[in-house]
Amino acid sequence: MSDIVLNVENLSKQYRIGEIGTGTLSNDMKRWWAQVRGKEDPFSLVGQVNDRTKKAESDFVWALRDINFQVKQGEVLGIIGKNGAGKSTLLKLISRITAPTVGAIKAKGRIASLLEVGTGMHPEMTARENIYLNGAIMGMNKREISRKFDEIVDFAGCALYVDTPVKRYSSGMRVRLGFAVAAFLEPEILIVDEVLAVGDAEFQKKAIGKMKDVSSGDGRTVLFVSHNMVSVRNLCTSAIVLDQGQVAFAGNTEDSISYYLQSEDKSNIKLIDRTDRQGNGQLLFTKIEFLNSNREIVKEVFAGESIQIDLHYKVQKKFDASKMIFVLQFLDNQEQLMAAFPSDEHGTIFNIDFEKGEGIISLTIPSMLFRPNDYFIRILSFLGNTQGANQIDSINNVEKIKVLNNDFFADGRLIRNGNYTLLPGSYSS
Repeated sequence: MSDIVLNVENLSKQYRIGEIGTGTLSNDMKRWWAQVRGKEDPFSLVGQVNDRTKKAESDFVWALRDINFQVKQGEVLGIIGKNGAGKSTLLKLISRITAPTVGAIKAKGRIASLLEVGTGMHPEMTARENIYLNGAIMGMNKREISRKFDEIVDFAGCALYVDTPVKRYSSGMRVRLGFAVAAFLEPEILIVDEVLAVGDAEFQKKAIGKMKDVSSGDGRTVLFVSHNMVSVRNLCTSAIVLDQGQVAFAGNTEDSISYYLQSEDKSNIKLIDRTDRQGNGQLLFTKIEFLNSNREIVKEVFAGESIQIDLHYKVQKKFDASKMIFVLQFLDNQEQLMAAFPSDEHGTIFNIDFEKGEGIISLTIPSMLFRPNDYFIRILSFLGNTQGANQIDSINNVEKIKVLNNDFFADGRLIRNGNYTLLPGSYSS
């Protein structure tokens, strides 16, 4: 017997931009008749690639085009790609929430989906009622659901509110309950979208642990979508990269993440021209420079050497600079955080020259205790606290700096490669 539990063949999904329907009753009937006979939509022959950065050239857009892949029993497949790449559309097709325009999806067994906050939860019903309703929809009888009930409630952490309508739950509590229902009611295929990001750190750790147990222990299949590459790396056994509705790369997890991050590398774009920044724009960072100990602008630095990082900015609107928190982070080429320099923890209070309207924030690192590798810079700036709603100007992959190997220990030894930083210290015995 084949161990393939999910087979996606020539899958495509087309949407009409703007109005719904073909515009006439006769054409709508032709579309319906083609669907009944299993034929291709006669009005889906014209369309453009799903590039949301370009103006529409036709009335149709392919959200997905010619998707093909297989997933084996017990496999955890990561689906990664930038916003608008087609990830959620693919999961909705697999979950049978919407139908494909072309192609087929063949799945073995029950599918449980957690695609958005509160998926499958009726807001007027209690947690208890929702658990039994979801179990019944998945074809389980009352005895089977009751056997899992206590585990679901315990995992969700909602024992006190189990008879409270779900509409009174916070978004985090709804995600906990939705995930617990999806994971514990023993589906053959578990689909989890980015919603885990809504939960707290403890819940994310529990959820990833549960998904590992479901796949490795119970031999069930998991489809996992996330922008958190650390979670994808820790959980997934393989991954596919979607780009503009098509599979750009498929392979093992490490290779897929590397391909995705390289395709998303925007460090060669001038900082002032970057449009993928987040924040209210009261202050905009315009240029970044790395200076070595000789005050020379560099792109490379030897391990152990000092470096100064200058971030040029211009002021768009006056604000209370004493409350600004600035964080400069170093990430490796797998997007793992290697080091961070938060201004509030360093005791820095910024003095912004609002009259001049521009200036430089400088960070001096006395010794680059990094192993030889390429490192990406991420800058974050907040007003008052580090919550997302208070961002001023935050940008990923601002610039890339290369750390070179050298006689770091002053005895001829070179630094070993690795994905962790060095720290000063000495052993004795």
